[in-house]
Amino acid sequence: MRTIAIVGRPNVGKSLLFNKLAGKRLSIVEDTPGVTRDRLYARCEWRGRTFSLIDTGGIEPHTDDYMLLFMRKQAEIAIETADVIVLVCDVKTGLTAADADVAAMLQKSKKPVVAAVNKVDGVGAVPAEVYEFYNLGLGEPIPVSALHGHGTGDLLDACLDLMPPDGEAEESGEDIRVAIIGKPNAGKSSLLNIILGAERSVVSDVPGTTRDAVEDAVENEYGRFILTDTAGMRRKSKVDGGIEYYSVLRAVAAAERSDVCVVMIDAQEGVTEQDAKVAGIAHEAGKPSVIALNKWDAVDKDEHTVKKSVNEVRVKLAYMPYAPVICVSAKTGKGVDKLFPAIRECAEQTRRRITTGQLNGFLAEAVARMQPPSDKGRRLKIYYMTQAGTAPPHFIAFCNDVRLFHYSYKRYLENRIRETFSLTGTPIRLTIRERGDDK
Repeated sequence: MRTIAIVGRPNVGKSLLFNKLAGKRLSIVEDTPGVTRDRLYARCEWRGRTFSLIDTGGIEPHTDDYMLLFMRKQAEIAIETADVIVLVCDVKTGLTAADADVAAMLQKSKKPVVAAVNKVDGVGAVPAEVYEFYNLGLGEPIPVSALHGHGTGDLLDACLDLMPPDGEAEESGEDIRVAIIGKPNAGKSSLLNIILGAERSVVSDVPGTTRDAVEDAVENEYGRFILTDTAGMRRKSKVDGGIEYYSVLRAVAAAERSDVCVVMIDAQEGVTEQDAKVAGIAHEAGKPSVIALNKWDAVDKDEHTVKKSVNEVRVKLAYMPYAPVICVSAKTGKGVDKLFPAIRECAEQTRRRITTGQLNGFLAEAVARMQPPSDKGRRLKIYYMTQAGTAPPHFIAFCNDVRLFHYSYKRYLENRIRETFSLTGTPIRLTIRERGDDK
């Protein structure tokens, strides 16, 4: 798929333009330089052609700041992989020396470049200030308004005119979307980087370094996976300001959009209350999950360490006994190769369908093993069971009186379903209805 990269100095409106072209709010927009730090991708369509759009952090040509240097490196990677580059400038501040330096850097890349002059929010004649940007040497500047959408069609037309024809390769429709979630500093970005073999996300000991949900694809013997690195989720009382608030919302949204969640837990700290809350987000969303105990290389180990750590996870995350636990080190790469077969298994299990005949055979056996409860001489009768859906597997049991269906017996049936049909890695849903209830 062909790509268009959006670059420019900080705070010229790149992310707002990215969101406008993508048709959805994927990138955080705030009047603070340096909000976007990693590369973000979106799939777009224009004039019958589908292409990938890349948003990048602001480029500061002359800086010694670590974060700004990383943002520039990420932008350079985007430039290398792009077919067309859009240089975004700000008509309100006019042509700056930084704009000229970025334009010179783009010209050295030998890639086609389109100059977009943003914040031309009025209608009518083009402001005279736009013509100043001819001095960049990139041809005719295109006035746009990322806020209102004015001129974005002309901008895409110019990009597509410079874009090479599409290749014949097509993306597989069987991608598995994986959200990497956890509290800050659990090692989510480090895991993504070691899987990809590149410094894809910022890695820092400063909590809140990752802000946007960063996506990238990887393909191996277990299939093709779309990995999403998310912002660390802190307690609500610890969340500072609007930027972090929206970062956490995006992390939750990424988990809900995913097929499988990888819950990162710091093995040195063990399972904390916040870890349980983060894992609960995946569980409540009905997502199959893999628990990754990270920083295993830094743990003092003996022959009982693995068993103790897994037991702690099972006790503190008792509501998700289905999730496999894998000890990994995102720093050294140890154990990371075990993640993908577990993720694949979870994705397959959550899509499983079981026939009504198999379920009713199971039901007869389960009822014979443990009699349903009774109350005041009236016993619960379960007539039959059927599967209503997948992802997660959803079963409906029809009975004579839902009030007799005690929670403990419901949990017994859920556990028996999981054991009988080997539904590992995925939560299951069991709904109780009275016979004749069509709601």
